[in-house]
Amino acid sequence: MTSLLVSDKANVTKPELQQAIRKYEQPNQLKAAWQLANTFIPYLFLCILMYFSYKAGYSYWITLCLAIVAAGLLVRIFIFFHDCAHQSFFAFRGANTFLGYICGILTFTPYEEWRKSHGLHHNTFGDLDRRGKGDVWTLTAEEYRTASKSKRFWYRFFRNPFVLLCLGPAYLFLVSYRYPHKGSKKRQSISVIITNAAIATIILVASLTIGFKAYAMIQFPVIFFAGVIGVWLFYIQHQFEGVYWSRHDQWDPIRASLHGSSYYKLPKVLQWFTGNIGLHHIHHLRSRIPNYNLQRAYDDTKDLLNVEALTIRKSIACLQLKLWDEKGQRLVGFKSAYA
Repeated sequence: MTSLLVSDKANVTKPELQQAIRKYEQPNQLKAAWQLANTFIPYLFLCILMYFSYKAGYSYWITLCLAIVAAGLLVRIFIFFHDCAHQSFFAFRGANTFLGYICGILTFTPYEEWRKSHGLHHNTFGDLDRRGKGDVWTLTAEEYRTASKSKRFWYRFFRNPFVLLCLGPAYLFLVSYRYPHKGSKKRQSISVIITNAAIATIILVASLTIGFKAYAMIQFPVIFFAGVIGVWLFYIQHQFEGVYWSRHDQWDPIRASLHGSSYYKLPKVLQWFTGNIGLHHIHHLRSRIPNYNLQRAYDDTKDLLNVEALTIRKSIACLQLKLWDEKGQRLVGFKSAYA
């Protein structure tokens, strides 16, 4: 079984476990600056290279290959954005907010709006009674069996891998993030307006200089590929075999962190592009740890945990998991809902 387990020792020493990794919450300005340099500069260079490749009339496949690498860097920029939302990338709130807005404009994501929904996610993930707040739509097997035909249809449509990983990211980043959502306050609504205005300005300037078609042929493949990668990472972080879900009266935030978030072990290159976010159990245990300290935090606490890593090969099979079986305490496929 692919799961994140905690040894008896770790169950006894949960306070010590948190104490052991708390020191890694301290931001490091030099590491933060180096990450900005080794990510933003190559990203800008690749965007320029894509433009010259496109204008020179080379095969568009070359542009698309460059777009995949640029998308990886944009995912890394989103991780900086994510850290800023947790006020962990820099030591100062103002610096985090400023960088958060910049990264949000590049990733088509309004900073304050996303920060609010992501904060709700951290407070409710793994809680069956508080679903629907910054998470992947998940029904229990009983809810699915008793749902109307139309609801079952839309749920199966949403859970289709093509919709979830292709249409979903495009809609999320290009459409859904363009307007404030229900419950948004003035601060979140303003962040949406600022982000939209900045994106519109970039599009206008690009249209007047390099042309809108050139901009679209460069920007949209990058945002699409980055969106697919980002949504896949978010999906696999909380939708895997052995994941923890519980009703609210029994929900344990520590157990939810350690059992409800995967340790997605990626090759070092992919771990770099994804900003160590595969160490998601550590992130949920102490969300103020910046991405550049996650690996060290894991290395210092792995002896307290009995961890079975989720590999890329095993993660593909997790797409078959659609529903939460409360009796079996596990995610199952649609066929198992009627078993």
